Amino acid sequence: MSGYLSLQSAVLRRALRGSFSLQNRTRTGPAAAAGLRFSSNAPREGKTELIESTEEYKFVERLIPPTQVPDPPKHVGAAPSGWTPPAETPPPLPYMIRRSRMHNVPVYTDLTHGNRKITMVRKVEGDIWALDKDVREYLKEVTGKELPTQVNEVTNTLKVKGHFDQELKAWLISKGF
Repeated sequence: MSGYLSLQSAVLRRALRGSFSLQNRTRTGPAAAAGLRFSSNAPREGKTELIESTEEYKFVERLIPPTQVPDPPKHVGAAPSGWTPPAETPPPLPYMIRRSRMHNVPVYTDLTHGNRKITMVRKVEGDIWALDKDVREYLKEVTGKELPTQVNEVTNTLKVKGHFDQELKAWLISKGF
């Protein structure tokens, strides 16, 4: 093994020595010793100069993806896809739930440890404990039993045991979020 490594290092040294000696033979002076290349902006014979066209850049701009999602069109009620716009004014509650960057209500489901079902409400601003209380009351009306919840003040998320994404999305939209 050590013989193989010494053979590799010898080959590498020989290759490097050859490339440096080739550079020093083709160029002279301190630039060649430092391994620097010479470049010139003057047009070569037989080559054409580059012409910069700002007029045709509009065709390139169509190919560049947008950096942000445009605002959705204003309409009343649900769209044909089922998407519902938020209310014009936020509801007078001690908490606020911002829409995602695609303008959807940020309620998601997750399946952890193979079979543990969790519903997560993200982007909560304000009094997250008031939202927890309201969600527990609403889900008790829907399911008839008290469901465990978990509040994370650092990430501004609320987790509920079970898959209740459709119910919570409809409830939050009816509140005006």
